[in-house]
Formats: sequence, structure tokens, C-alpha cells
Amino acid sequence: MPRVHVRLSLAVLTGVATLAFTPTQSADDTLLGFTAESTRVQRDLEARFDAQLDADNLRDWMRQLSRHPTHVGSPGAKANAEWIAEQFRSWGFDTRIDEYQVLFPTPRERMVELVAPTRYMLRLAEPVLEADATSGVTQDRLPPYNAYSADGDVEAEVVYVNYGIPGDYEELERRGIDVRGKIVLARYGGSWRGIKPKVAADRGAIATLIYSDPRDDGYFQGDVYPDGPYRMEHGVQRGSVEDMPQYPGDPLTPGVGATADAERYTVEESPTIMKIPVLPISYGDAKPILEALEGPVAPASWRGALPLTYHLGPGPARVHMRVAFNWDLTPAYDVIAVLRGSEYPDQWVIRGNHFDGWVFGAGDPLSGMVALLEEARVVGELARSGWRPKRTIVYTAWDAEEPGLLGSTEWAEHHRDELQDKAVAYINTDGNGRGFLGVGGSHTLERFVNQIGPDVQDPQTGVSVRERLRARILVSDDSEAAARTDLPISPLGSGSDYTPFLQHLGIASLNIGYGGENGGGSYHSIFDSFDHYTRFGDPTFEYGVALAETAGRATLRLANADVIPLRFGNFADNVRTYLNEVEQLAETMRTETVRHNRLVDEGAFVLAADPTKTYVPPDRKEPVPYLNFAPLQNAITRLEGAAAQYDERLASTMGHWGQSGVDRDVADRLNDILQGMEQRMTRREGLPRRPWFRHMIYAPGFWTGYGVKTLPGVREGIEEREWEEVRLFVREIAAALDRVSDGLEEAVEVLG
Repeated sequence: MPRVHVRLSLAVLTGVATLAFTPTQSADDTLLGFTAESTRVQRDLEARFDAQLDADNLRDWMRQLSRHPTHVGSPGAKANAEWIAEQFRSWGFDTRIDEYQVLFPTPRERMVELVAPTRYMLRLAEPVLEADATSGVTQDRLPPYNAYSADGDVEAEVVYVNYGIPGDYEELERRGIDVRGKIVLARYGGSWRGIKPKVAADRGAIATLIYSDPRDDGYFQGDVYPDGPYRMEHGVQRGSVEDMPQYPGDPLTPGVGATADAERYTVEESPTIMKIPVLPISYGDAKPILEALEGPVAPASWRGALPLTYHLGPGPARVHMRVAFNWDLTPAYDVIAVLRGSEYPDQWVIRGNHFDGWVFGAGDPLSGMVALLEEARVVGELARSGWRPKRTIVYTAWDAEEPGLLGSTEWAEHHRDELQDKAVAYINTDGNGRGFLGVGGSHTLERFVNQIGPDVQDPQTGVSVRERLRARILVSDDSEAAARTDLPISPLGSGSDYTPFLQHLGIASLNIGYGGENGGGSYHSIFDSFDHYTRFGDPTFEYGVALAETAGRATLRLANADVIPLRFGNFADNVRTYLNEVEQLAETMRTETVRHNRLVDEGAFVLAADPTKTYVPPDRKEPVPYLNFAPLQNAITRLEGAAAQYDERLASTMGHWGQSGVDRDVADRLNDILQGMEQRMTRREGLPRRPWFRHMIYAPGFWTGYGVKTLPGVREGIEEREWEEVRLFVREIAAALDRVSDGLEEAVEVLG
């Protein structure tokens, strides 16, 4: 599902230098959660693990798994699930396939025609290329479409809305352009695709077309496929438009696993199915529509790279659009492979990647899936040699991720109670590429992640992946990140299978991947193929091995640590930063509101309007009231003190254990407390208008989709000017942080 394989705070930094830096932790340092002796044993295990990884396996398995279409419900997806399960069994895992019945609409009819001022029938298809062997495979292949679009047969004038996000409609309103009763044409980018029809419908549009502009995803970036990696003229980005910021997973069974006998909404009742028809098109098909538009010239930042003048409309371009779908329940197959722990069998470390794609899915998701398989194969080999993890390791291969995280969400909802009782952490990967390590996740794991980077070598530069990443930070403008001892990991919004674990169940999670140096262009098209990936993705699969080394270390260390390796100082630091941000947001809105109201009172908006247009000036805005953040400030101050005391006391105790042996009674009691610490950050009633999302620190934005909102109840309350919600969630977030502090203080008592 990810649009860019590494959607993390460090992935957007520019520049790279192959420089050597002394890591903050040396390879001899004691690992978090381990004594000195258990660190020695763990590092020996990891050396054996690394020595057995084989890039040829990743190449062979990708060829095997991407030879046919892999979307949920396809014969290829079922065959892949069975093949993956058989590999796990052969490696010694207790393996099963869990089946769920999920709603997955497939297109029955798709037609778009420009009917005025000229006529053009859109192709809505991708070509066969000689250089791409599977592009001619048509059996079981889905055409370009957006899953969970509404059925519809509409005809109307077109308005070009740039990226189709809320700010773009505000710009149109300032220009006197109304999209009610119109078909909007939006370009991919700026937000997750499902936000575009959601906002369009909210503004009164009757349909949405989404295209990939070559400025963002085509020849403006570089040579197009097959000469280069970027999107060619008739390449189309498929994808789901399910309203996942309300809840992900099966649209008919929110909150419960989609088993055969589950109670279901009807299609008409589901709140996450779009209310207007939506289709994706290529920039080859978008060009005639854009050429036919008149009206004002688009603002400079709205102009793409097609050889035309971008106009806003409405009209005279007029489009007739007809779409209809088969609204069928489809089996989704989740592969679950278990290696039982020797000391803590009821504490689970869960490791996952999805295996379904929109077509062949070589880059997204199989480049990550084959790394997980190789990781699991070697873990199985280690187990055959007599080693066993202290905690149970659960490897998962998810089906139906692409339509909306269906496979992982239904499994997590179905096993909710057991997961909340047993899961220690969830480690996710998805598509993988070349370049820089990117990590997002729970900040209780930030310190833990910073000990992994120094131990994995970057295949291109020969330095550690942490050194390479730090070099990138030092040549960027991010002075705050450069000054930190620990490299930051980004907070998680949504877009992959960590979502149900972190934001619904409150299980500490990580999302890991490499990227930044492999070109895009194949994303969600028929050209996301073995041929494309082995030319332009990771041709030698070196970074696939690096991903197996990185995620494998995370899995093995969480499984083997004497004490679950969570640290809370980093978490407290990040929450303090988020509070500073929302306080600044409130102050900025207060200043902007005063300025806006002054301009309204002076009639400045009317004077600036186009005199040839009917213009309604904006209303005055309600002033931003005083907002009392003191409960949050106090809770964070308490958290900082409790975190510092716990981290210091644990380090002292673990040092003593290094001389006298682990005190199992103390370790057991600590692990029981730590296993549920992330759940203390959740609220049973969830967030406003979307109770499925329960985490008080991280959530995808209601109007951003994948993009994260930290302290979401407060931040989005300010953005939406819902002042009572702000006041409520200041208290609710403070209460969640106090629950974490309670747990830390209890842990300090256990340490004595």
C-alpha cells in the first residue's frame, strides 16, 4: 500500500554523503533489556543469523510470487497463501491459514468520455510492453479502478481541483468557483487518494477523476518505463478509496472479525464506502480533458508538467462517466506461523508483511514479503540447531491489505482479547527499495531502534545504516535532529498493517523499510513487476537482505530480551514536542483569526474579488478562546520524572544482574507491567466521530488519510475549531499519560 516505501521523518531529508561517524553505541555495548552475558549470547546468535541470509532466495521467491495477479480473491493470491504456508511449515513453524469473508468490489463497467467541447473516449487501460514479461498476462487481472467507489452514471462540467485537498477548495472559493454538481479532476499527491473523493463529495461534487501528473509521477522526474523507472503515459495508479480515517478493514464489520457468521452492515449502510463514483486515469487520458478546460488560469503551484495551460474551469469540458461494481464477499487468507517461546510462551512478538498486490505486486508488497520469508527461514534454521526464543514469535503474511488493511485488521479484531493480553510488539514491513533506513513507530521503541542501526551494514556505502542516515541528517537543514543523540523515528499515521495493532489495540509497533534511491512509477500499476523491480528497484536484493537483518534483529531482540526493551525518556521528549506544536498551532490560529476578521470588517475581500464574478465574501470567524493546556503540561512533567527514574533504576538493576544473574521474579513482574504499557495510552471511547481509533498520541488525520496527527484529539479539535473537544482531550490525553506514569512508578517499586 505505501506510495513511497519509506514514509518517515528522516526519509524526506535531502543529500547524501558517504562519511564515517563514530556510532553513539559501539558494537560492544550492552543491549537494551539484556545483561552483559545475555548480550554476548544475543550478538553471537545475530552473527549466525546474518551468515545464513541469501539474496538468491529473495530473487527466486519474488519471481515465484509475482508471476500472476495477486489481488485478494484471485486464484494467484490463494496459491501464494498456500505456498507461503508450506514454506513456513518446512522451516518448522506451527502454521495455519485464517480465512475471513471481506467485501471486495470489482469493476463490472467503466466508461469515461469527454463529450464537449470535443469528443474523446478515455482508454482506461495500460499497454503491453515487450520489456515487461508479465504486462501481457491478462488472466484474472483487474483493470485500473478505485475500490469502494460508489456506482454511478453522471454527466457534468469538469473543475480542476489540483490535489483535491481542503485547502485547494478554499482557493477555488476565493476565486468564486463552485464544484456543486460538477465532476472534479484531481491529481495524485498532496494526501492519500481516499481524501480526494471524500472532500469532493463534502463540497457537493458528483464524481471524481484522479490522474497522475507527470510533474509528480512521470517524465518530469526522469525517464519513463521501460527506459527508466517513472510512470509512462498510460500507466495508472489503482488503489482503495475506503474512508480509512473512520476505520480500516472490512467496511461491513467494523470492530469485529469478518468471520462467515459475523453481523454485517449492508453496502448502503457502510460509512466508509464513498458516496460518489471515482476512477483513476493516466495522464495520457487526462490531457484532452485539461486541454478542453477554460476559466481562470490555475495558480502557479497547481500547474503540472503536461504541455498545456492549466485552467480551472468549470467547463466547457464536459464528461460522461459510468461505473458499476460487483459487490461481493471474498475470502481473504492470512498465513499465521508460530515459533513457541521457551520462557515466556504467552508473550508474543508479531512480525508481519502483506502479500496481496493490485496486480503483480513485485515492489509493493513482495519486496518486503520475501525479506520476511528469508528472515523466518533462518530463524527456523536456528531453532533446528537447538536455539529457542524466550518469547513466542508469530510470523504473519497478510492478505487484502491493499483494499484497506483488511487481512490484518480482521485478524486483530478477531483476536483482540488475546492480543491485548499477550502481544509485546508488532513489527511491520511493506515494500522495500534502495537507500536509507526509515523507521516509524512507538517512541517507547525509539531507543531500542537506535541500537539496531549500528549493527547493520549499508550495502552501497559499507558503513552502518545508522552512519549513512546520520550523514544525511548532517547535510540537511534539520539542526534539531542533528543535535540529538538518538536519531528520531517518525510517528505513525496509517497506510500499512501496523494500524490495527497500534491505534486500535494499543500494541507498541514499528514500521521498517529502505528507500529514497529507487525510482517510482510502477506503483499500483501492471508494471509493478519482477522486470521493473530487478531493473530499477533493488536489482541485487542487497537491500532486501539489509531489511531482513534489520527487522530480524528487532524481532530476535524483542523475543530474547530479559526485560522487554522499552524506554520512556524518548517517549516523554516526543510528547513534549507535540504539546509545543499544538500550543503554537492555537496561537497561530488566534493571530490569523484576528487578521481575517479585520479584513472582513474592512471589506478587503470584496475589493480584491474579480468584479466580473458574483462574489460572496467570507464570514467572520469565531475568535480562538483561551485554551488551558496546564493538565497536559503537568502530566508530561510527571511523565518525564517517572521515565527518568525508571530508565535509571532499570539500568542499575540490569548492571547488577550482569554480575549475579537475572532475578526471574523481578523480571517476570516487570515484563507483565511493560507488556500493557502502550495500552495505557488508549481511550476506550476513541476519538471524536471515529471511535475505532483509540490511541491518544498517534492517529491518521481525518482529512489527511495516511498522514499522522499527534495528540489527535487536541490537534484536530483546534484545526476544526471544536473548542469543547479540545478541552475534553486535553484532560483525556493527560489521563492517558498519567496511566503511563502510574505504570512506571509501579515498575520502579518492583525494581526496589
